[in-house]
Amino acid sequence: MRKSSESKSWEALPSFDQQPHTRLVYGAGAVEKVGAVAREIGASRVLLVTDAGIVAAGHADHVEKLLRASGLDVVSFQDVLANPTTRCVDNCVRVAREAGIDLIIGLGGGSSMDTAKGCNFILTNGGQMRDYWGVGKATKPMLPLIAIPTTAGTGSECQSAALIADEETHQKMACLDPKAAARVAILDPSLTISQPPGVTACTGIDAIAHAVETAVTRKRNPFSSMYSHEAFKLCVPSLPRVLQQPKDIEARGRMLLGAAFAGTAIENSMLGAAHSTANPLTAHFDIVHGVAVGLMLPHVVRFNSKDENSARAYAELASGPEIACVSGGVESAVNALVSRLEALLNAAQMPRSLADCGVSRDSIPLLAAEAARQWTASFNPRAVAVEDFVALYEAAFEPRGD
Repeated sequence: MRKSSESKSWEALPSFDQQPHTRLVYGAGAVEKVGAVAREIGASRVLLVTDAGIVAAGHADHVEKLLRASGLDVVSFQDVLANPTTRCVDNCVRVAREAGIDLIIGLGGGSSMDTAKGCNFILTNGGQMRDYWGVGKATKPMLPLIAIPTTAGTGSECQSAALIADEETHQKMACLDPKAAARVAILDPSLTISQPPGVTACTGIDAIAHAVETAVTRKRNPFSSMYSHEAFKLCVPSLPRVLQQPKDIEARGRMLLGAAFAGTAIENSMLGAAHSTANPLTAHFDIVHGVAVGLMLPHVVRFNSKDENSARAYAELASGPEIACVSGGVESAVNALVSRLEALLNAAQMPRSLADCGVSRDSIPLLAAEAARQWTASFNPRAVAVEDFVALYEAAFEPRGD
C-alpha cells in the first residue's frame, strides 16, 4: 500500500516500555490511610524519614500516631538535610539497621524521599552510595517505600532515583534503579499548606520546569508527553492561585498532582539543559534549586526553539492551558510560552538575573564546563556544547522584569 503524502509528514512515534512502579493515593486527608496502606504491604516495623521542618509543622508526629494506631512499631530519622549527603544517608542506615525495619516512609520534600531511597539502597544491598551511581546497580530486592510529599515540586515520589551528594567531593550522584521507586505515594494537599511562601514558590516553579523540560527531551515519548502536558495544565493556572491564596486546597491539590505527574514524565523522558545549568549554580553559589532552574528556563526554551521539532513541541505544550494555539503559528506560540514562564517567575518573586543571585561573571567558564558534564545535558533536544552554556549564562546576566 502506498503511503499518502500526509502520512509521510508525520513524525514517527518513539517506542517505549512503560511499567508503572508506584500506586498513587490522592486526595485531601489521604494521609489518614497511611496505616492501612502500610498494613496492606505487610509491614510491622517502620522507619519514618523526615526533617526538622516537617517535625516542627506537626506532620511527623501525626503520621507516627496514625502508624502506631494501626499496630505498627515506628522509629524516626529526623535529620534529613536540604541537600542530602552520603553522611546523612549513612546516619539514616544506622538507625534503620538497629531497628530491624521492614518498611520505609519518606515524609517531606524531595530531600526526605531521596534520603529514604538512599538508605534503602545501602540497607538492602550494602556498600556505599557511590556504588549505585548510575542506572540499575542494585542486585538485591529492596524494602517497600511509601512516599508522602509535603511539597509540590520535585515529583520524587514518582521517580526511581535518589539524588545524593558525596560528602567529600560534593558531586551530586544520581542513583537510579526501578527497585528504589516508591511502592505507594500518598498525595495529600492538606500537608502542603504548612509550606512557607518561599518554599511554595520555589517548588512550584520547579514542577513547572519539569513539565516544560520533559515535553521536549530526546527521550520523550507518547507516554511521557501525556504526563508532561497534564502536569503543565494543572500547574500553570494553579501556582498564582496558591501564591495569592495559600490555603486554597483545590489549587494546592492541582499543584501536588501536577508535580507528581511531572515526576512521572521525568522517570520516562529525563530532563534537559535548564537543569544542567541549574546544578552548578546550586553547587557553587548555594542558589536554591527552584530559583536556579526557573531563572535559566526561559533562556533554554529560546535556545531549544531554534530547533523546529522542539519549537513545535513547546507550541503544543502552550496550547494545553490556552497560553497560545499552534494554529496561530509556532513562533508566536513559543513566544507566548516564554512570556508566561517569565510572568510566573515574577509572580513567584524570583530573581531574574544571575547578578541578583550573587553570581560572578568570571565564573561562567567554570559553570559552563560543569553544566556540559551534567547527565541531563545529553537529553536536551538540541545539542548543547560548552560554548552554548557560556551563551546561556551570559544571557542570564541581563536583568529581565517582563
